Amino acid sequence: MPRVALYTLGCKLNYAETSHLRQQFEEAGYIVVPFGEPADIILINTCTVTESADAECRKLIRRAVRTAPGAFIGVTGCYAQLRPEEVANIEGVSAVFGNQEKHRLVELVSRLRQLDGGTHVLVSPFHTPCFAPARSADEDSRTRAFLKIQDGCDYRCSFCTIPKARGPSRSMPLEELQEHVRALEKAGYQEVVLTGINLGDYRTPTGKRLIDVLRFLEHLQPKFRVRLSSIEPNLLTLDIIELVARSKLLCPHFHIPLQSGSPEILRRMRRRYTVEHYRKLVLRIVERIPQCAIGVDVLTGFPGETEAHFAETYRLVEELPIAYLHVFTYSEREGTPAATMPNSVPPPIRKARTNLLRHLSERKRLNFYRSELGAIRTLIPETYDSTTGTWEGWTENYIRVRCAGPPTLPQRPIPVSLLSLGEGAVLGTPTVSSSEYIPLQVAPNPCEHSLPLAVSV
Repeated sequence: MPRVALYTLGCKLNYAETSHLRQQFEEAGYIVVPFGEPADIILINTCTVTESADAECRKLIRRAVRTAPGAFIGVTGCYAQLRPEEVANIEGVSAVFGNQEKHRLVELVSRLRQLDGGTHVLVSPFHTPCFAPARSADEDSRTRAFLKIQDGCDYRCSFCTIPKARGPSRSMPLEELQEHVRALEKAGYQEVVLTGINLGDYRTPTGKRLIDVLRFLEHLQPKFRVRLSSIEPNLLTLDIIELVARSKLLCPHFHIPLQSGSPEILRRMRRRYTVEHYRKLVLRIVERIPQCAIGVDVLTGFPGETEAHFAETYRLVEELPIAYLHVFTYSEREGTPAATMPNSVPPPIRKARTNLLRHLSERKRLNFYRSELGAIRTLIPETYDSTTGTWEGWTENYIRVRCAGPPTLPQRPIPVSLLSLGEGAVLGTPTVSSSEYIPLQVAPNPCEHSLPLAVSV
């Protein structure tokens, strides 16, 4: 049977969809091999969130052509959806598939491989888009999976191309959720992340919303904990916060995009909330769930962003009780309103502002970790380091923890006491009595260095 290799760029949703493709190819009898090994078919799932993402996509495509001459090279995903002709003009590309074609790639690839030469472009517009389910395992862990329950976006932020690349908002029917939950349980996952392009905009024709998904999961009581991926501040409702506060299933962790702390820049970005709304939302969460980790997206260097605008963002983020930042540097995207706005910020200034916020992020993370010392949280051991004899994983409130244990340690939730700050993680020890667990020896004084972590959900 033909050998197929897959490569993914971009968001967790892309990874979930690629995982679903892998399963489809395996069920059809194909042999799935790692990217870089000899293959008859190579499929690249692309991203287009920034210009650097586009450049990385082109680099990967050319690498695939070089390493597998004569192979069928297929390109799909957001970059392929938005710039199909540009992709088709890369020498060696056999076919370009849009996001709507992604769930039919087994059939399409089989058919196109029988045709003579040329580059085939199959990119459909989003006239009547359907929802295609997907679920995947985290590549860094055997314990965490991502479940796609929403796709597309109806928002029109002035800097973003994703609505054009992904189409309008659409969601998994609620009645299909139980099937996916039971399959993930059977596979042995200990944590499932609900994901989507605009997760908070989950809605079905019958009027079900994200809160109904969470209530349904509470009713099912699966054998894994549930974490939410990024959710827009205007869609993070008080009933969701209250449900998370009471729940033993839902992780006390929210990732809430801010983008800018300047009211003027938010207006130019066409965001659907105010700075004051965002401030009150974060304070309400921490008041109701004191141990909650709050992550924040920030975009630097938007057209017209002055030093005063950036200072507003910096001050807001500095004063709010958040746990970490994801900082992105603005990149002009063709076809967006922002690309034609005046007063472009010079790239070196954009980069400098990004670096300032990333340093602030490390301080915020360190402060959050320090505030949790002495607490008992639930850790899922994920990765084992044989050189140190320690496991690393994440608590329910998104603290990276390192604790000692044998390589045979079961990868299931265990209570741990958070003892002190270590290099890139909190040092902890299990609080349960078992021969499987070895207490971690730690220094009496916590380390006070920064924590250089790069994490995302």
